[in-house]
Amino acid sequence: MKQHPLKQLFDYSAFLIIGTVVAFLWANLDADSYTSFVDTSLFGVAEHVETGDGEPDHSRGPHTIKQIVNDILMCFFFALAAKEIWESLLPGGHLSTPRKAAMPLVATVGGMIGPAVVYYAGCQIWDRPDLVRGWAVPCATDIAFSYLIARFVFGTGHPAIPFLLLVAVADDAGGLVILATVYAKGGGNLVVFFACVATAVGLGLVLNRLGVKSFWPYLVVPGLLSWYGFHVGGLHPALALVPVIPTLPHAKRDIGLFRDEEGDRKDTLNAFEHWWQNPVELILGAFGLVNAGVPLGSVGVPTGLVLAGLFIGKPIGITLFALFGRGCGLKLPRGMKVRDVVVVGTAAGIGFTVACSSPAWRSTRNC
Repeated sequence: MKQHPLKQLFDYSAFLIIGTVVAFLWANLDADSYTSFVDTSLFGVAEHVETGDGEPDHSRGPHTIKQIVNDILMCFFFALAAKEIWESLLPGGHLSTPRKAAMPLVATVGGMIGPAVVYYAGCQIWDRPDLVRGWAVPCATDIAFSYLIARFVFGTGHPAIPFLLLVAVADDAGGLVILATVYAKGGGNLVVFFACVATAVGLGLVLNRLGVKSFWPYLVVPGLLSWYGFHVGGLHPALALVPVIPTLPHAKRDIGLFRDEEGDRKDTLNAFEHWWQNPVELILGAFGLVNAGVPLGSVGVPTGLVLAGLFIGKPIGITLFALFGRGCGLKLPRGMKVRDVVVVGTAAGIGFTVACSSPAWRSTRNC
């Protein structure tokens, strides 16, 4: 039976591709109007307020279209990614044993070291010591784009998908922590961050223990508290729902990623996925639209170094460290081979939107 065209757009994450293409064309045809659009304030706040060091001041919270998409709406995409990772760690999941779960984390380390080494080497080759400070930029991964590529390559149900998601989430979290640390402006309060996140997780567990089945209370109470902690702590608020997701009532076993039988499950975690699945596809379209508008005129040596770190360093780092982990007795998920790790590493190298939003990128990309 032929699928409806609109359903195909949702099933293949076409909105992300459409948003990316529109943003790229728009930014290169009329950069001023594109910038004006993504920086439009929706709450009457001044469009561009700078701190004393020239960086945008986000202390009042997200208010522009770009900030709202990146800091609020993308929370739900990361939550769905966290849901798949969490279920893959349950009995029967692709990452259910310690050795299997450890392998993606080892690969993540390589996915952060590899890009940094390639970036630093490029600075030495091109004799640009002034750019060395940007070594942390290519460490993060763009989960949305890498996940899309992996779905196209592997299809649904392949063990490489949760492997990639765990690598990407850990890599993204680690990369953003590095960016927040290396380029910190002194505004982040990690004490408040840890207190809020710990309290949010505790509240989620209490709701679970009380038998709350609707996912909305978990989003409204623990979710908002966790988001506030990430925001005040200077970390990316889009990750705020990741620590809350495991507290939602869920099935005891994983039956496989994207299996049809999951649609019959009535637990809270699967209800959350079913409700947000299509809206998240639209959110990904908005994500591509507000992040992929990079004018070709801004491409220079810094851009080349970042791309080299992503496209060369990340696949090499992930593959080498996965081989190292295998030599130490760790195991790949059943059904996954070394060549799949290479593909995962290549997909994880898609990180330009994370790089574009970092302080180091903004300060060096026109050099």
